[in-house]
Amino acid sequence: MALNYIWIALFAIGVLVGVIKLVFLGDMDALPAMMDSTFEMSNMAFEMTLGLTGMLTFWMGIMKIGEDSGLIEKLARFLSPVLTKLFPEIPKNHPALGSIFMNISANMLGLDNAATPVGLKAMQELQSINKQKDTASNSMIMFLVLNTSSLMIIPVSIMAYRAKFGAADPTDVFLPILLTTLCSTIVGLVTVSIYQRINLFQRAFLVMFAVIAALVIGLFATIWRMSSEEMQHFCRLLTSCLILGAILVFIYSGWRRKINVYNSFIEGAKGGFNVAVSIIPYCVAILAAVGVFKASGALGLLKDYIRMGVEWCGMNSDFVDAIPVMLMKPLNGSGARGMMLECFTSFGPDSFVGHLASILQGSTDTTFYILAIYFGSVGIKKYRYSVACGLMADFAGFIAAVFISYFFFG
Repeated sequence: MALNYIWIALFAIGVLVGVIKLVFLGDMDALPAMMDSTFEMSNMAFEMTLGLTGMLTFWMGIMKIGEDSGLIEKLARFLSPVLTKLFPEIPKNHPALGSIFMNISANMLGLDNAATPVGLKAMQELQSINKQKDTASNSMIMFLVLNTSSLMIIPVSIMAYRAKFGAADPTDVFLPILLTTLCSTIVGLVTVSIYQRINLFQRAFLVMFAVIAALVIGLFATIWRMSSEEMQHFCRLLTSCLILGAILVFIYSGWRRKINVYNSFIEGAKGGFNVAVSIIPYCVAILAAVGVFKASGALGLLKDYIRMGVEWCGMNSDFVDAIPVMLMKPLNGSGARGMMLECFTSFGPDSFVGHLASILQGSTDTTFYILAIYFGSVGIKKYRYSVACGLMADFAGFIAAVFISYFFFG
C-alpha cells in the first residue's frame, strides 16, 4: 500500500511542478520533457529487464544443479543454526536457506547482477511455503530488508567508476562504505527483529556477528598496505575466484551425484525467462514515475529547499550537492549511479561531494525497485511493514554516510 502512495505521489508532484513551470514561468518544454522522460524510462526498464534475462537464466540453471545434487540442502543444513532463528517460518534444511545465503553473499561482494537472480529464486522458494499467497510473510520481509540494506564488503563497481573518472585513490572509500552499510544493515535487522520479536542476543547470532567481524577485519588487514591499483586487482580477483569457484563446486556436486548436469541446468534455466517477463511491468511502473519526478525539476527544487533549510540552521551544506544520489538510491539504482557520475563530473571524484556520492551509492540498495520486482515476481500485493523497515535502514545508511564522509574527507 505504501508503494502505491509513493508511486502516485511521484507522478502527481512531477506533473504539478511541470504545470506550474508552464503556467507561471512560460516553460513550454516542461511537459514535453516529462512525457519524453516517461517513455525513455519505460524503454530503459524494458531493456534493463531483458538485459537481466541472461543472468537470470544462467544462475537459475546453476541453482537447479545445486538442488538436484543436494548441495543446496547441505548448505541449508550447515547454516540452519543461524538462519532458522532469523527465519523461524522456514522449515529446517529447506532450500530457501541456501538461496538466501548465496544472495546475501553476492550482495556483500557488490555483485548486483549475480545477487538478483539468486534473490528471485529465494523469493520463489519462500512463496512456496507462504500460507497467504498475496501477503508478504515474515521471512520474506526479513529477507527483503537484509537485501535492501545491502551489507557490502567489497564495492568493486564503485571503485571501478572512481578509477575511470581519475580518482587519485579509487579505493579510499572502501572502509567508509563498509562502515556505512554495516550501520544500515544493523538498523534494518534490529527493526525487523523488533516487529517479529526475534531475540538477537542468542548464541547463534553472537557467533555469526563475531565471524562477520573477523572476516571484515581480516580482509581489511590484508588490503591495508596495498596500493590503490593492487587493491583493485585483489578485489576483482577475489570476487572472480569466489564466483567461479561456486559455479565449479555446483557443477562438480552434480557430476559426483551422477545426475545429468546439462539437462538439470537447462531445466532450471527455462524459468529465468519467465521470471524476467513477469517483472517487466513492475520495473516499468517504478522507473516511469521516477522519470516524471526527475524531468519535472522537482528533484532539483527539493535539493534547493534542503540547502536553504540546512544553511538556515547554521550547518555546513556541502553534503546537499550529493543529495540527488540519496533521493534516487531507494528508487532506481541506475538513476542513483547516474547522479553519482554527475557529481564526479561537476565536483571531481576526489572532492568531498564526490566521496560522499560514492559512499551514498554503496550505503544501501534500491529499496522500492527490489520490493517491486521481488514481490512482483511471486504476486505479493500486501507488503505489510516491509517498506517502513526498508526505509528506516536506508535513512540510517544515509545519515551514517554523511557523518562518516565528514569524518574521513570533510
